[in-house]
Amino acid sequence: MIEEILEKTGALMEGHFVLSSGKHSSKYVQCARLFEFPEYGDVVGKELAKLLEKYDVKTVVGPAMGGVILSYVVARYLKARALFAERENGVMKLRRGFHVKSGERVAVVEDVVTTGGSVKEVIELLKKEGATVVCVGAIIDRSRSKVDFGVPFKKLLTLDLPTYEPDECPLCKQGIPSMKPGSRGLK
Repeated sequence: MIEEILEKTGALMEGHFVLSSGKHSSKYVQCARLFEFPEYGDVVGKELAKLLEKYDVKTVVGPAMGGVILSYVVARYLKARALFAERENGVMKLRRGFHVKSGERVAVVEDVVTTGGSVKEVIELLKKEGATVVCVGAIIDRSRSKVDFGVPFKKLLTLDLPTYEPDECPLCKQGIPSMKPGSRGLK
């Protein structure tokens, strides 16, 4: 079902992409395209909320940009608060008056996990603020299950999409121009 939604919305893209991790890939999932259609965003959010509901989540936090809409939709189905973290001078922070309480049970959600870097930054931020991160959820895991967040990691879909170190990228060697998608490059 999730794969069908990705295809219908044009969220699965092909080309030469530089990911936020710095790795390169011939495929990229632009989940913002999925959220162009609220009916699909609701389906995805509801399905992810079902996977996270057993953790008694009180607040859902997503890293900007990929987790902003997702955190809202998942929180709605969990009847929880929805927050997002964003970078300020390169550091993930809770801004806009957002805060968490000591011991507050939090789920971190992200659209696509490749290396897990943004999610790990949010987890560290929340721990420093005193929250208890109880789980992580994602629409897509493209990490090949190599990421350990120290809490249960639930995902709707696992995609084994190729990623390359820049100096080993066959697309670069073929001279194919690259795009930098996501919140740090692709319009």
